[in-house]
Amino acid sequence: MSVNKANCKAKMEVVSFVRPHTIFEEITEEDHDIFFRVVSIDLADEQKQWIIQPEQTFPRQTSVLAVHWHPEFIPMELIDQRINNLFPNRENELIIPTQHNEIVSYKGFSGVEVDCFSRGFNQKVQLLLHFKNESVENASMLKSMLAHTFKYRSSQLFEFIDTITRPIEHRIDAAARQTGANASLIRFVQSHVKKIGTLLNENLSKISPQSIKNKLLRNFFDLLRPIHGDTLIDRAQTFLTAVKQQVKADFSLEYFFRTSEVIEEARKLNAGIVIPHPEQFWPILLADYDVDGVEVWNPQSQRYTDFLISIIRDINKKKHRADRPLLIFMGDDTHFGEKTRELDKQDKLKASRELGIQPPWDDLNIAKSLVISGINRKKVIEDYRDRIG
Repeated sequence: MSVNKANCKAKMEVVSFVRPHTIFEEITEEDHDIFFRVVSIDLADEQKQWIIQPEQTFPRQTSVLAVHWHPEFIPMELIDQRINNLFPNRENELIIPTQHNEIVSYKGFSGVEVDCFSRGFNQKVQLLLHFKNESVENASMLKSMLAHTFKYRSSQLFEFIDTITRPIEHRIDAAARQTGANASLIRFVQSHVKKIGTLLNENLSKISPQSIKNKLLRNFFDLLRPIHGDTLIDRAQTFLTAVKQQVKADFSLEYFFRTSEVIEEARKLNAGIVIPHPEQFWPILLADYDVDGVEVWNPQSQRYTDFLISIIRDINKKKHRADRPLLIFMGDDTHFGEKTRELDKQDKLKASRELGIQPPWDDLNIAKSLVISGINRKKVIEDYRDRIG
């Protein structure tokens, strides 16, 4: 058989296999227990210790700047203990949590990372907003905007589930071709995702909104490893990831608020505004939005740090920036929920991120660019705190 005919036959097998809409198997007590373990935000004593006790401490770091990190479902008092253990000799700090589309507070400051839509270059972008706590006490309009965005962003999980179980064939097809998933594997994934969808719908009112995320599927399948083995689950996870990328690529941006609308509302509340992940959506730097700073380094965005510093330096030479120059930030982008997972189930890259640890501040090569720009961590802390205050 020729290669083309073989590929065609494989595609037909996948398509014909996923057409039926009656994919369902009885939910067992074990399925039920796994689901509630996955969506639970209760922490065992061992998990609390994982949060409180970091693997490393940084007694020589006296300035702590952390304005891009996600507590997720971890109580702030545990994170506070971790910070004390991480930086026992800190002298000044600006530590503001930035939960996705939800305002969270810590020691006098509140923050949020907002998904929004820039029509000029037809792309979803994100903004970090930072406030004094009293500034958001009566921020009813912003909170309504965030509630809408949170709900819409969470809906991606249901679209992810529907893509697999309904199914949406062009997405399943593309993921199958990309990963080499066969009909048997697809059936295995579909049957379990159907169970997840059923359990989710039946228990939605009992589940924390923080659990309604795409990674619910990843975490559920990880707990199937003792039953089905690593090889099958690894293949299933690869296929799930490919499907998720298809869903994200097709996810409409029209229901997000425009970037300019979010900035306008934030400015009414005397917010500080920072652009994170600029290399992921670099055109935002051309838009000349009314922001206070740009994140030049992030565990996900490291390639252009030196270049971005030089760009910001050039922007600050312009007349309209003389009185309010762009500040340079670095985001650790810590996701604390990942630190509560067992080592063999962690996303290693995410789990390695640490609040307040941004190595480029101390990198000798990058330090030269920072000196030329008149920037250091302590100065950014002081300048940004003054702007928010």
